[in-house]
Amino acid sequence: MYDYLLGGLNNFAVDRAAADRVLAYLPQQRASAVENRRFLARAVRFLAGPEQGIGQFLDIGVGLPAKASVHEVARQASPDVRVAYVDYDPVVVSHGKAMLAQRNCSIVIQADLRDPGSVLGHPDIQAHLDFSRPVGLILVNVVHWLTDEDRPGEVLAVLRDALAPGSFLVLTHMSTDLLGGTELDCVRRAARVFDTASAQLQFRTRPQIMEFFGDWDLIEPGLVHKHEWRPLPGIPEAPTLDITWAGVARKT
Repeated sequence: MYDYLLGGLNNFAVDRAAADRVLAYLPQQRASAVENRRFLARAVRFLAGPEQGIGQFLDIGVGLPAKASVHEVARQASPDVRVAYVDYDPVVVSHGKAMLAQRNCSIVIQADLRDPGSVLGHPDIQAHLDFSRPVGLILVNVVHWLTDEDRPGEVLAVLRDALAPGSFLVLTHMSTDLLGGTELDCVRRAARVFDTASAQLQFRTRPQIMEFFGDWDLIEPGLVHKHEWRPLPGIPEAPTLDITWAGVARKT
């Protein structure tokens, strides 16, 4: 669905049908998907640049390959960057291995965020990334698919604890904090499209999302709507209805 909203070709008829149902309630979601991708690119450039110098990334919940993937963006700043992509969907992993994997640069493995030990301990990831050095952990458009029963707070704590000081967490999460009336009704109707999907959308409040960063230091401007995080000049305005908080934090 995300790939379809971005105008990609790596999607299926069932994805397009479901996405069109969402767009019927929230037509701005196509622009929102584009803005989500822009935020990811800005965050990766910030981390891979000379000031932060992050040379390795762990992208969990990568989804079907899209333009401007993490390794492509990061390598513009650092040609030696290494990226490990993770997804629990075998179809995604199959496509990813064909389109994202590059020798001495990026790998794609199948593992489930809900079992962070299986991600961190995967032999391919252990061989590809050096966890004694800082890592850029990317959880974009994924944590809001974890239910409360999946204990997302504990999952995030395990991941944060495994990373070296100087590591960063890039995270986005959907919320209905600022919505009311017709807008809230439209978002709830759109969310019901996922009731029969493999994962259901879980909205959380901004304070709940803040907890996912633990005691890490949020980078300015903090936890904001994704189009507000260090926007580039000359970029068109974001959709009027933004239901996604975004932030980047550093482990000290």
